[in-house]
Amino acid sequence: MTTVEDKGQTDGELNALSQKGQDLLNTVTRVLGSRQVKTGVLLDRPQISVDPQEIAEVCRSLKDDPRTSFKTLLCMAAVDYKEYIQMVYFLLSMEKEYTLAVKVDLPYDSPQLPTISGVWRAADWYEREAHDLFGVEFEGHPDPSPLLLYEGFEGYPGRKEFPFHEYDEY
Repeated sequence: MTTVEDKGQTDGELNALSQKGQDLLNTVTRVLGSRQVKTGVLLDRPQISVDPQEIAEVCRSLKDDPRTSFKTLLCMAAVDYKEYIQMVYFLLSMEKEYTLAVKVDLPYDSPQLPTISGVWRAADWYEREAHDLFGVEFEGHPDPSPLLLYEGFEGYPGRKEFPFHEYDEY
């Protein structure tokens, strides 16, 4: 079983979490069992990092298990780090009064992972936005049509490499 203490975080980072946050990370690792989970801290929030191919199963477990009850997907964001694209999921358990960040790192040249739109319906538009702006492919998404851009738009304007032209006022 994975525990908070054995994941390579410095004591200072993990100690920055409240006892409730540390307890949440321990509960999450128990819920996820033998899956590879890296625990950490995002600002003052508990976080985990998981393998891209396991994201849907991890999210389903975190939602359905009564020890965590993450019934709400608060937000989902793509971040361009130039070497990789990171998806960040913010989960809420109102019942347990927990929030958790779940991170997934994707290769820059082929960012793909399973959809979580079957876990939380709110993921539908977040995933379409991440596809439009960053080129992330969500395998099994029920409607991958563009959300923000028009059909046939070339490039991904959320990526740092996208060529924005300087605007000149006349």
